[in-house]
Amino acid sequence: MNPFSLKRFTLTSLMMLAAAGCGGPTTPDEQPQVEETEVEETWDAEQEATLASTVHGAYLFTKETFKGNGRTCATCHTLSTGGLTPAQAQAAWQRNRNDPLFRAIDSDAGDGKSYSRLLNDATVTVDVPMAPNIRLAANPTARTVKLRRGIPSTLDSPRFDPVVMWDGREPTLQSQAMHAIAGHAQGGRVPTQQELNALVDFEKVLFSSAKMAAYALTGTPPPLPAGKTASEKRGAAFFAPNAVCGHCHFGPLLNQMTEFNPQGLPAGTRFSSAGVSEGNLGANPPQEFIVTLPNGAEVPVLSPDPGLMLLTGDPAHYGVFKMVSLRNLKNTAPYFHDNSAKNLDQVMVQYKLLFDFLGVPLSQQDIADITAYMKLL
Repeated sequence: MNPFSLKRFTLTSLMMLAAAGCGGPTTPDEQPQVEETEVEETWDAEQEATLASTVHGAYLFTKETFKGNGRTCATCHTLSTGGLTPAQAQAAWQRNRNDPLFRAIDSDAGDGKSYSRLLNDATVTVDVPMAPNIRLAANPTARTVKLRRGIPSTLDSPRFDPVVMWDGREPTLQSQAMHAIAGHAQGGRVPTQQELNALVDFEKVLFSSAKMAAYALTGTPPPLPAGKTASEKRGAAFFAPNAVCGHCHFGPLLNQMTEFNPQGLPAGTRFSSAGVSEGNLGANPPQEFIVTLPNGAEVPVLSPDPGLMLLTGDPAHYGVFKMVSLRNLKNTAPYFHDNSAKNLDQVMVQYKLLFDFLGVPLSQQDIADITAYMKLL
């Protein structure tokens, strides 16, 4: 389909269509089917330009490889979840082991021989820059480190969340697209600024539900569910502002802190630690990082992924990652930056470890109630 073939398709219609197409199981190469729609309204040149850019972005997102390794944006950012699940990766492997998803850069050892991490955890390799005061013990001259991370979702967040990537290292969505095309897609040509803007325009109409699409149109976030069962209602209480869960999961996407956190980040921040790197339930291989403090002292840090600390150089930010949206949570597995929790039960295993450490133990009933409520979000 010519990306500019839609004559009178409203941006509102496109947003609702994108939301309606999300949330169900798909494989990495599934593409959106956009039908031409006649409407009775007229709109100005700016609106028409935005619509044209959005439709062009849909084409680029799902079809354009930028003369790279065959991947498109939709290869990894599937339209159902915005990211990639192990089930989707395994389905692609069974269907075609030469699928663009399987490229050497994301194999276990970078040689294209095995893809167990991609198949079992749906994680890919990222090159993360290190702050000037951090170095790798095994490679002191390296200025980046290779880590395995889950693929951030393109549902809801591009429209509502200013923080891009698990560690917030990308200043804009356009910058993220540029680096993803050069890195993950191994692009053979550089996208134009117009193409980058079009990709972002399309990402901003991808939602996890029609309710979130309506939020984009009205500016009014959907209310939190009250719960119907006794368990759901008890679970809701945990998400009240400054309650056990609501302290960190606040705001329209339930991904903002309500006040200062132990890492010294300000109220409203979208960063926190759930102890994922510390507990390392995903059994990710650790690396030794050397952090030079302002007084010249050197501190060794052994970790599978230090998170925000790599960007800021501040040891207080060890294990801190972006908190993602909890909207439509039941359909967005796997969870955490390393995809170590494959379902909500495993999410609560991680949080029980964290709360036990913090001296706020959760009973089995608490865990059941929180889990029941999370399924309503």
